[in-house]
Amino acid sequence: MTTRLRLSSTLVPGLLAGHALAAAPATVPQAECQVWQREFSFARSVADHDAVAFAQHLHPEAAFGVSRTPTRGRDAITREWMPLIQGTTLKLSWYPAVVTLGGDGRTAYSSGPALYEDPKTGESRIGRFGSVWHRGDDGVWRVLFDDGVSPQKADTAAIQRFHEGRREQCPAA
Repeated sequence: MTTRLRLSSTLVPGLLAGHALAAAPATVPQAECQVWQREFSFARSVADHDAVAFAQHLHPEAAFGVSRTPTRGRDAITREWMPLIQGTTLKLSWYPAVVTLGGDGRTAYSSGPALYEDPKTGESRIGRFGSVWHRGDDGVWRVLFDDGVSPQKADTAAIQRFHEGRREQCPAA
């Protein structure tokens, strides 16, 4: 093998790989913002009491409550969440504070605060959620795993901080 051929057979693939790596970060903010907006849309489905829209945000084989005995599958999760979706037991609000894209470009993690308000007692609690999103072959991001930290009683100042922390605009945009 000549020196020129050896150089081209090692240099060209290296340059191409470097080009691919250099190009990848440009797509990260866009994908993270897609998940950011999708998380807001997911929360809006609960606020709007829209079970169909809620279910459309779920991967067909999603698992919720993964740190305990999980609920598995879109239909089972939607059934379990129905009182929250309807707002009959609790009013649930949440928003992303962090979204991070995985190295495969098809997996992302979102996390943020969640506010639980009891319409009967007026008591409020604040917790945190963590969700793993998967982008399907159709390009749509759907929740694959979801869990949260048990909510703690919230005073007026904590509730105010929750509302003030809400940013609908993706910070990476």
